[in-house]
Amino acid sequence: MTLPLGTLLKPVFPLSADAFPRMAAERFGVQEDMDKTWLTFEPVARTLVDSFYMTLDHPRHESLVPRLEATPPAVRGIAYEGAGMGLMLLDSLFPYKKRLPAFLHGPGAPYRCLVYIGAGLVLPRVPVSPGRFLARQDPFLRWLVMDGYGFYEGFFSWRDIVEQHRTPRRIRGYAARAFDQGLGRSLWFSTGASVERIIATISGFPPRRQGDLWGGIGLACAYAAGVMDRSAVVTLLQEAGRYRADLATGTAVASVFREQSGLPAPHTDLACEVVWERGAASVAAIAHEAGRRLGRAGTEPAYERWRQEIRAAWLDTPVPASTGKELGT
Repeated sequence: MTLPLGTLLKPVFPLSADAFPRMAAERFGVQEDMDKTWLTFEPVARTLVDSFYMTLDHPRHESLVPRLEATPPAVRGIAYEGAGMGLMLLDSLFPYKKRLPAFLHGPGAPYRCLVYIGAGLVLPRVPVSPGRFLARQDPFLRWLVMDGYGFYEGFFSWRDIVEQHRTPRRIRGYAARAFDQGLGRSLWFSTGASVERIIATISGFPPRRQGDLWGGIGLACAYAAGVMDRSAVVTLLQEAGRYRADLATGTAVASVFREQSGLPAPHTDLACEVVWERGAASVAAIAHEAGRRLGRAGTEPAYERWRQEIRAAWLDTPVPASTGKELGT
């Protein structure tokens, strides 16, 4: 009897949702709020892990897609992210198949941003050069692969990457900034979405890296899981200090992710209302308009120029003085 590929690869690529709260407790000690937060994070973590192994066992589109679509709408995007992980791993083992590109240009297209992030979650564990892999991807969205890379390393290599403030040696140029954006997202989960722990962790990094870390926090706050109430998001915005505009950029990117998937979420609207004083659909429209202003010129990648345009739009948008926007410059 032939065992499913997912079963065979589990010892090689072990991943368990149960490890998430355990690692958080090891880093910060037992915290009363962690158990409550984990109840919200658990569906996200389990969906990611389960869809990853499911994809290894059912990589063909006609078998995989119905299973992904059967996922509850609230976490369906996460399921597609897990599919990106599985297809990336399969392509690294059997490169002649090219499953990931076919998925990105086929049924995975509505979730392509999250599929790219999922591919990046696997990249640190496979013998593939990040630079060479990025060169073959969409010129605009390729940096989301590095976002996924940063998330993985931030979560699973805490001592080296977070406590020692290191970036993997083979990550250079703008890829290092995209890496930090994913690293920031990982801190949202690692800290249990605690404003105090987020602030304490990010403040230890060099100032030149903190803006991208806050961008990752903004994306996670608006997309990942509805943990914070309005007052907590207000506090998060205030505590971001001079990096408020970077936080706002992350929430805008999250609004685009939600729009592309066609699955709105109340916590995305909440984050956008606090940070931008408007709902997620309006913020996504601002992000799209920022993209139309890019043109073709520029020394930085188009993805970063897009983020800069979004940042400028937030700084130019009238927002009540209670946000202290003047400190976001």
